[in-house]
Amino acid sequence: MPFLELSLPCTEARQPRYERALEDVGALAVTLADAHADAPDEQAIFEPGVGEQPLWGELILTALFPEDTDGLVLLAALEAFDEELDWTQARFRKVEDQDWERAWMDQYVPLRFGARTWIVPWNSELPEEAKADDAAIVRLDPGLAFGSGTHPTTALCLQWLDELASTNALQGQRVLDFGCGSGILALAALKLGAARAVGVDNDPQALIATHDNAERNDVADRLDVHLPQDEPTAMYPVVVANILASALIALADTLTARVAPGGVLAMSGILAGQEDEVIARYAGAFDDLRAERLEDWMRVTGVRRHG
Repeated sequence: MPFLELSLPCTEARQPRYERALEDVGALAVTLADAHADAPDEQAIFEPGVGEQPLWGELILTALFPEDTDGLVLLAALEAFDEELDWTQARFRKVEDQDWERAWMDQYVPLRFGARTWIVPWNSELPEEAKADDAAIVRLDPGLAFGSGTHPTTALCLQWLDELASTNALQGQRVLDFGCGSGILALAALKLGAARAVGVDNDPQALIATHDNAERNDVADRLDVHLPQDEPTAMYPVVVANILASALIALADTLTARVAPGGVLAMSGILAGQEDEVIARYAGAFDDLRAERLEDWMRVTGVRRHG
């Protein structure tokens, strides 16, 4: 059936208030996109962080309502819900129903990270290079996991896992993916030779997505998922956390306690310029802390000190 679509620009700071208002007045769905993206297929989406909602600074917020919704009545209800928000830039249009997930997937292509790691949409044929015997192939539904090009933070972590695998540092190991989102990093680690993986996320829907993706990739028997409060206390030789810098700093004690002595940690979701503060927070427990950059984003890696 058709829908009434409302769209308006907003900032990262005010996005939660706009979204609460839209949901309160009956929005069927609310989605976010980068206001400066050149085209819909360039709208990369973060892996959701633990305790954080990674967003762009300026957004286009879109909400769907039943077709017979009166736009003027809807605006009045929104203004009454939160008078401080600016609803004057809201725009309406009628949109036809369709299989949005399939439509989005048609825009995505297989992507390679490092020497062996491939992220391949379900509807895509494998490229010839991905048919190599040692290729690590993760099949994902990209609707909520990534755009036409995986976000640089995720790419940095995938490249790191691929590099670990090239030195056999992943073989037979247990891996913690802290802030797992779709499970893309945990799945890649398993495909690259890890024995088991644990995914942790504060969003129950992320845990469902991770488990579903693990089943589709035939690794569900080797992956466990937990909310942060339910996560069993354990140490891991390999830990990856693709969340925001503020969360990495706040969770430094937690993440440090998860890395076994001599184990390795990779952190991303760090904007260029924030890496020094993250490094300083982890310097007391980690050696060989290094920062690598991709576009405007950084990855910090280190080795857990013994003792």
